[in-house]
Amino acid sequence: MPPPPEPPALSLRGAAKRYGALTALAGVSLDIAAGEYFGLLGPNGAGKSTLMSLLSGFRAPDAGEVLVGGRAAAEPAARRQLGLVPQGLALYPDLTARENLEVFGGLHGLRGRRLRERAEELLEAVQLSHRARSAVKTFSGGMMRRLNIAAALLHRPRVLLCDEPTVGVDPQSRNAIFDLLGRIQREGTTVVYSTHYMEEAARLCSRIAIIDHGRILALGTVDQLMQRLPFDEEIRFPVSAATDGLCRDLGGAGELSTAEGLHRFRPAAGFRLSSFFLAAERREVPSRLFEIQRPTLEAVFLHLTGKALRQ
Repeated sequence: MPPPPEPPALSLRGAAKRYGALTALAGVSLDIAAGEYFGLLGPNGAGKSTLMSLLSGFRAPDAGEVLVGGRAAAEPAARRQLGLVPQGLALYPDLTARENLEVFGGLHGLRGRRLRERAEELLEAVQLSHRARSAVKTFSGGMMRRLNIAAALLHRPRVLLCDEPTVGVDPQSRNAIFDLLGRIQREGTTVVYSTHYMEEAARLCSRIAIIDHGRILALGTVDQLMQRLPFDEEIRFPVSAATDGLCRDLGGAGELSTAEGLHRFRPAAGFRLSSFFLAAERREVPSRLFEIQRPTLEAVFLHLTGKALRQ
């Protein structure tokens, strides 16, 4: 008899959470596979941090259930499988980097040589070995973020929850964080990555849930999400007398809109771009004015919600 299938690393079944009159999560159902690099993409206030707090077991849902490896998220055995990188820094500023890791390692039951070796390994992984003896209060924001991730990895969790881990960090630290998370995911750790940065979600995550107002609006790979769009590309060009005439010439060849001094043309199915540029040539509109915008996650979000991703 074949072994039973491995349960998802994380599961939500109709999970809901309210804070007074505010519905932070509205019946979210979701499975995240073991070893997956999963993205939660949405604006601030969308419900991402609430969802993370339920997954970590820090808060209980008002309705539904949250499971970690098939166990209720609040159970100690489930929480031991998790590492959490919170949105707010969770470090002791007066202690050194090494001392911080020793404190957090002790909370996970690490002791002696095992703790020291693991701390040194992670300080090297987050490129902070040279500052191991420095007080954390002397660190830049990016260095603190990297140390926060190291603290979450001390006990080798099976699942790492990262709640907007690159907010306010410099490009060098951001790339270091990306490299580290990519490596541990390739080694088998499930990574759940919450962000409101489109480019991060597209770059890092194998599957993405777009969330807003406590609901998952779309779920899939980047390619699958792009298929939610009713167009393959958008042509943008400045408003002028000549381009206004071009818009009239295009007639029903696609969807036209104008905002912030730009015309946006989304060709209808079967419309050839060569026809667009031929019409522009007749109007003597130079091709350098046109920008072809390929589908983006931001376009998906705009299509689903009717508004741009708010920060």
